[in-house]
Amino acid sequence: MATKSQFPRQYPLVVMASFLLAGAVSLAAGQQPPSDTSSSAAAPQSASAAPQASYTVEVLSSQEWTDTKIDVRGGTKLKITADGTVTYTQRNKNFGPTGIPRGFADLIHEYAVPDGAHGELIGRLGTGNAGEAFEIGASLTYIAPVAERLYLGINQSMKDAADATGSFHVTVEVLEQGSITTLGGPAESEIPGISEFLEKIPRRIADQQHNPGDMVNVFLIGNEEDVVKVFTTAGWVKVDKSVGGTIQAGLLDTFEKKDYLTMPMSTLYLFDRPQDYGFAHAEPVRVVMSRNHLRVWKSPYEVKGLPLWCIAATHDIGFERDQRNNGLTHKIDPSIDGEREYVNQTLSATGLVVARGHMAPKSPLTTAKTATGGEFHSDGRILVLALKSAE
Repeated sequence: MATKSQFPRQYPLVVMASFLLAGAVSLAAGQQPPSDTSSSAAAPQSASAAPQASYTVEVLSSQEWTDTKIDVRGGTKLKITADGTVTYTQRNKNFGPTGIPRGFADLIHEYAVPDGAHGELIGRLGTGNAGEAFEIGASLTYIAPVAERLYLGINQSMKDAADATGSFHVTVEVLEQGSITTLGGPAESEIPGISEFLEKIPRRIADQQHNPGDMVNVFLIGNEEDVVKVFTTAGWVKVDKSVGGTIQAGLLDTFEKKDYLTMPMSTLYLFDRPQDYGFAHAEPVRVVMSRNHLRVWKSPYEVKGLPLWCIAATHDIGFERDQRNNGLTHKIDPSIDGEREYVNQTLSATGLVVARGHMAPKSPLTTAKTATGGEFHSDGRILVLALKSAE
């Protein structure tokens, strides 16, 4: 983690404006991740078939992700090696699977692996954006945490792909076969010991003036270190607790040529106290306007001796007027069940979730307004995830 520098705190509006301007420039220039052609491919229904010992895949530079057609079981150990050359013609740059060192201009690009090298060979398990992308480079030994299809790609923007020629030649060897065949995590099941708490835990969180806000839509069962580990492994990051800290860290990360994801999150309340943790999962640059984010509280209850944690998860999709004070605030996606399932997919894909299911209270909350006046709707179910213990 970078050490925060002592920059003056009187520039928050300037820095915030720079983030917004960078995002606007990025979008206007078409520097977004290309549409994921892999997501339109039929997802595998299981990974039960015994794979062959070795595969070869051509990863074209003209697209971000390539469907390898390789369905791996959870626990499978792979050796991935690559060679070949890709060229960005307009910049006259040639590089291999290790990519190009990041430069200052990379701050306004959105890459699947924010801290990875520009143009590096990368991988991902599963379709869509829930699977956390990982660096491969020229060689990697990798153990699949869950059963899923393997995708390979290049850490680049759409603009890069349009200018690129060449490809990487990749060999995927199966060193050890895994045994887990259920895709994306454990199969849906009833989680024992939860039903008695459904009517005890408040359905909604609140602001400091006790105005009801977002819905509690996820429960986690596990020790504190297990909660932090599952989020960080899934690519979620802890958000800053103060705007001042955000400005300092944001400036430092800019100077260190890194993407910055941890824009601040407002303090909200459950069990009459502020959140214990805030986590965000977002594309660099657009994080100011659009990000997946959630707040976490440790409840006073335990399930089989393990703490029960309550989460309110929403997806910021832009800005709107705060009806309490006419100020500017984030606008959430009103279909909040999508964010609940995004949490489900990202956390379950880590291999650190041992059981998962959905439960509905007797009187489920299906529609309401946030503390700032925005409306949301839901099927009323709560996602329950039991975590793998570090002990």
